[in-house]
Amino acid sequence: MDLGIKGKRALVCASSKGLGLGCARALAEAGVDLVMNARGAEALEASAQAIRDDFGVEVTTVACDVTTPEGQEKVISAAQGVDILVTNAGGPPPGKWTDWDREDFIKALDANMLTPIAFIKALVPGMMERGWGRVVNITSQSVKAPIPVLGLSNSARAGLTGYVAGTARQVAGKGVNINNLQPGIHATDRADSLDKGVSEAQSISLDEARAQRAATIPAGRYGTAEEFGATCAFLCSQHAGFIVGQNILLDGGAINATM
Repeated sequence: MDLGIKGKRALVCASSKGLGLGCARALAEAGVDLVMNARGAEALEASAQAIRDDFGVEVTTVACDVTTPEGQEKVISAAQGVDILVTNAGGPPPGKWTDWDREDFIKALDANMLTPIAFIKALVPGMMERGWGRVVNITSQSVKAPIPVLGLSNSARAGLTGYVAGTARQVAGKGVNINNLQPGIHATDRADSLDKGVSEAQSISLDEARAQRAATIPAGRYGTAEEFGATCAFLCSQHAGFIVGQNILLDGGAINATM
C-alpha cells in the first residue's frame, strides 16, 4: 500500500533502537525524511546511517536527553517544519507502590508526559498552519490495564492519554491527527529488563521468564519492532485522516477486553 507520505518529514524520538527505531524505519521505507533523536550518539548515528543506506532518505540526528529543557530546545530547533511527530521515551523503573517518592513521580512525568506535551505544543501549530499533520505517541498497554509493578509508568502515561484525548479533538479540524499506540510486550531492551527482573525475583532463567510471559499472550509470542513500526506508519499516512484521539493496542491479545 502506498501510504501517500513520500517527501514528508518526521521527528521520531528515542529512535536509535527498539520501537522508536521500528517506527523510524517504517516511515523511511514510505519515503519520509527523518529527524532522529536518542541520548546515545554512537547508537543513534549507526541506526541513522543504516536507514540512509537502506532507504535513501535524508536523516538528521540529534543526540541529547529530551527530558531536559536544553535537549528539548535542540530537538525542536532541528525539527521545525516537520509534518509528523512520533513521541517516545523509555519507561521508568519497576517497583512497589511503597518505593516511590515525589521525585520519582516528577522524573516519570517529565519523561513520559511533559516531554511529549512540549513537542506537541512546539510542532503542532506549524502543522495546523500547513493544514496537515500526524502525531503518534508511543504509550503503553498499562494505560488500558494498569500493571502493578509499573505504577510510575501507569500514572505518567495515563496523564498524557488524558491530555491527548482533549487536544486531538481541538486540532483535527485543521488536518492534524493525534493518536496513541499502546504496546504490550515486544522483543526490545525494555522487555529484556522486565524479564530479567522476573528471572531474579523467581530464581529462574531468563529464557524461562520469557516463556512464562509469552504464555500469557494469546498470540503466543512477543511483538516485533517491525510490525509495530508498520502500524505507526499507517497512522501517519494519508489513509488515517479519520482516526482521531484513539488508543490502539498492540499486545497480541494480552488484555482481555471488549472495548
